[in-house]
Amino acid sequence: MSATRCTRWAWLIGAACIATANAATPDTPSTRIERMDPALDALIAPGTTIERVATGFKFTEGPMWREGRLWFSDLRADKVFAVDRSGKVELLIEHAGGLNPFPPDSYLGSNAMATDKDGSVLLVQQGGRKIVRLDAHRKPTTLLDRYQGKQLNSPNDLVFAPDGSLWFTDPPFGLAGMDKDPAKQLPFNAVYRYADGKLEPVIKDLTLPNGLAFSPDGKTLYVANFGPERFVNAYDVGTNGTVGKPRVLIKYGTEERRPGGPDGLKVDSAGNVWTTGPGGIRIITPAGKVLGQLVLPEVAANLAFAEQGKVAYITATSSIYKLALRTAGTMPLYQR
Repeated sequence: MSATRCTRWAWLIGAACIATANAATPDTPSTRIERMDPALDALIAPGTTIERVATGFKFTEGPMWREGRLWFSDLRADKVFAVDRSGKVELLIEHAGGLNPFPPDSYLGSNAMATDKDGSVLLVQQGGRKIVRLDAHRKPTTLLDRYQGKQLNSPNDLVFAPDGSLWFTDPPFGLAGMDKDPAKQLPFNAVYRYADGKLEPVIKDLTLPNGLAFSPDGKTLYVANFGPERFVNAYDVGTNGTVGKPRVLIKYGTEERRPGGPDGLKVDSAGNVWTTGPGGIRIITPAGKVLGQLVLPEVAANLAFAEQGKVAYITATSSIYKLALRTAGTMPLYQR
């Protein structure tokens, strides 16, 4: 979109105010891997380049590797697509966000996806303010939309923990007035745990909880907070989904003025956190040491590991990118 049409949503999600049609082929200065520590070489081989796989979308998010293709949402187009290894794109779902009519160019389409134990797909409908299950024909039925009778804010990201429980974040991005919107029914923006048919808010003190992921052993939960204070917290996970006091893995100060923020994140098999942030994707050890950054010409919103964890796919504004890995990423608990 042009600068004159850069909306509150573009600022909120860190979207670059550029037209999709103007997305340029990445060159060396605009697409690169910044090595901040020699240990990054064990994760990404020197000389590896970031490749753009597909482009021409409005705002890509919610990636999931499934049956040899990357499924992803286009929030502003209200659609779900899949792209294969060669870059061939297929439209999978129209009107994916759960709103009819869909406000043009709003960020109210679908978002995160995950394969469930039975092989079905769970899909976040940001505008519809719920999590749905897709059947074999990709038709949705509601799985979760309320807590204690009150409507959820607008689920954003979701992940299955190693114990099989489903965790998701519920910021108010799907509400025009955010926390002040009269349609907001819950007094908090929670991180939820859903297990054995019971939904519980586990974390209730974050302002804008966004991406989340578990360490490979399931003992640590990482949650990104998009703002106003921008950081990623780590929580020790106890029995039955209890969490300890947070510790800050990384915090972004006001001097970080590059586009983007703490949005989606994933964890590799060595326990390193790959989190979106200002200027790209930071790769951080569990101790909080930044090993490097993936720099793109567009705002990185999320990423997913694929090909047994040997490839990382990145959703970034109008495009999908990928790069090969030396250290495998942690694949989702359930796969297909």
